[in-house]
Amino acid sequence: MACRKTATSLFISVVTGVGLQATPGLAQEAPTRNQKLEEVQVIGLKSKNGLGNLGEVGGAVIYAGKKTEVLVLDSLDANTAQNNPRQILGRIPGMNFSETEGSGFPANGIGLRGLNPVQSVEMNVRQNGYNITADLYGYPETYYLPAMEGVERVEVVRGAASLQFGPQFGGTVNYVMRQGAKDKPFELALRQTGGSFGLFNSFTSVGGQVGKLNYYAYGQYRRQEGWRPNSGVSQATAYAGLSYQATEKLKLGLEYSLLRNQIQMPGGLTDSLFQANPRQSTRARNWLQSPWNVLTLTADYRLSERTLLTLKTAGNLSQRALVWRNEDGGAAAPDTVDRATGQYVPREVENERFRSLTNELRLRHDYRLLGLDNTLAVGVRYFAGYMHRQGGGPGSTASDFDLNLYGGGYEYDFEFRTQNVAPFAETVIRLGSRFSLTPGVRFEFINSKAKGYKVQDDGLAQTTNESRNRTFLLFGAGAQFQATAGTAFYGNVSQAYRPVDYSALQPFGVTSKIDPNLKDSDGYNADLGYRGAVGEWLNFDVGAFYLRYNRRIGTVALVDATTGNDYSLRTNVADSEHKGAETYLEISPLKLLSTAGRHRLSAFNSLAYVDARYVSGEFKGKRVEYAPKLIERVGLTYGYGPLSVTGQYSYTGDSFGEANNLRTPDNDNPLQGLVPPYAVWDLSGTYHAAKNLDLKAGVNNLTDAKYFTRRTDEYPGPGIIPSIGRSFYATLAAKF
Repeated sequence: MACRKTATSLFISVVTGVGLQATPGLAQEAPTRNQKLEEVQVIGLKSKNGLGNLGEVGGAVIYAGKKTEVLVLDSLDANTAQNNPRQILGRIPGMNFSETEGSGFPANGIGLRGLNPVQSVEMNVRQNGYNITADLYGYPETYYLPAMEGVERVEVVRGAASLQFGPQFGGTVNYVMRQGAKDKPFELALRQTGGSFGLFNSFTSVGGQVGKLNYYAYGQYRRQEGWRPNSGVSQATAYAGLSYQATEKLKLGLEYSLLRNQIQMPGGLTDSLFQANPRQSTRARNWLQSPWNVLTLTADYRLSERTLLTLKTAGNLSQRALVWRNEDGGAAAPDTVDRATGQYVPREVENERFRSLTNELRLRHDYRLLGLDNTLAVGVRYFAGYMHRQGGGPGSTASDFDLNLYGGGYEYDFEFRTQNVAPFAETVIRLGSRFSLTPGVRFEFINSKAKGYKVQDDGLAQTTNESRNRTFLLFGAGAQFQATAGTAFYGNVSQAYRPVDYSALQPFGVTSKIDPNLKDSDGYNADLGYRGAVGEWLNFDVGAFYLRYNRRIGTVALVDATTGNDYSLRTNVADSEHKGAETYLEISPLKLLSTAGRHRLSAFNSLAYVDARYVSGEFKGKRVEYAPKLIERVGLTYGYGPLSVTGQYSYTGDSFGEANNLRTPDNDNPLQGLVPPYAVWDLSGTYHAAKNLDLKAGVNNLTDAKYFTRRTDEYPGPGIIPSIGRSFYATLAAKF
């Protein structure tokens, strides 16, 4: 007998983590029990609630006792056409954004708990549960992200993800892609977006179910002239996924993701230039491209009613290349024509190529112990990565996108290789119907190799041929107590680790230097909180955390004793402690009063307080770089019939670009100085004009606040990278 759940009750299932069948991400799935349930037909998620948490177990992954979040994108009035992180991820407490997409980075970065948000280097970034970054350890920067219009939901696991996914301090963020409609063989979706500064975005997707085959594919093309001069972007993103239910026990999958782009980089600004006019550009000849290709094979095999085996194999073949007028002289040095030659100075060419293969094999087994259901999750990851980095090549004197070399070779040429083998195991041990423990362990073996040369100032080449092995154990344990049917207490302590990456072995910019005695970092995360839902009107997650980061790698501002020039040194600054609170509260008062009718009203507050400081060494007591103390976002959504409107206020406290915590800016040192606090208002709305026709529109940065989130001594600056001012957008979406 079939029954139908309401859309709101389906969202409560997402919040509490029960009642949904697992899908290709890190989705919710209740432990297997020998009882017959009625069939449930999922008819869609329409609730305007935004944030929930993952269940105890999803697929072959354990989440019990961990701090988790899940965002269902269709429940948000968010600007998905531009991947606006404030609107899409802003509800996640403490999520800090490096807003640099408009200045040369292919994607904005994210960070949690006072960790560096630039290119999400402290996060384990995944799509449908598999790795999409270039290198897990050597080069963990995120250059590719899927088009948010093709994403069903976003899942976040804090630092306790270090046992199941890898030892990153920040945890895991997983973008779960949409699937084809289960009830029809073909469905076509079209979305056209236009907006300020020449924005044009076209998104087309197809999907459906044909027998045992489910398919979904999209293509997105986005073009924008940019808020600042010389900041135009042309980008194409595509994805195709096939899922074939070969037998009752075996499901096979094939996925391919693609990114092609061309980005003009307007350069960084000094503090005085930013104060005078944050929209100005100091460079007109800087260009970047980062073509990305990820091919993935998946297999899910149900060995028995209680045992599931999953395999994900992801191959990455990608590149990052740029031609630019480098940072010589800093942001204030004009890029002008040489009167003697009648030409610009030659640019530099940088080229990076990536190849990697990631295999993750996981086994989940549900077993009985003392009359209770328990879950064991074991697995192993094998990763092999290769990176070829070339830089300092003599580029052209022209202004177009030209990666050819003119009159010589590269100043440096390095090959980096990484191999990683990591077995892991976790188990949920239930001690009664309400209380469970989740102990776990992970073993890591990492082999890193570096080979190549760099031309020194005296013209001689210094060669490198190194190989290094590391082995280490990570332990963790969690606990969860089900206080009521919809709420639970949770706690977790898990170790973390971060090896020295490629950027620490070879400086990117000429104003930065590397400490030759760099050491790997380690530490741990601890969480304690209370979360859940009360009826359909209240959703909350209130918790405290402590993060210990030993031998943290960062930058300090120094002066060269010989030349008197300022420079930044990348080194093990000191040990740091990050502690604070993360709270999320969302209330739907009309549901509480049972007076909603056609009216819908909900409000949320996402608040995080983070005190991240160095606790040893020269900078003891100083704040960690890019670690704002306060991040708060408040939103209000009102809906009536087919109309829904959301207003959001985002506040981020001040931070520093270097460990010295110098408040007085020095235009000769692009890292020195404060990153001031900023507040941004966003307004977005959706109108369901017909059953298959939607109109979306909004304003980003309603008050046109002038702010920045990033200082850099190198790419894509140097200097301050301004964030984008007020802009408008409108989207017409149709489905057939």
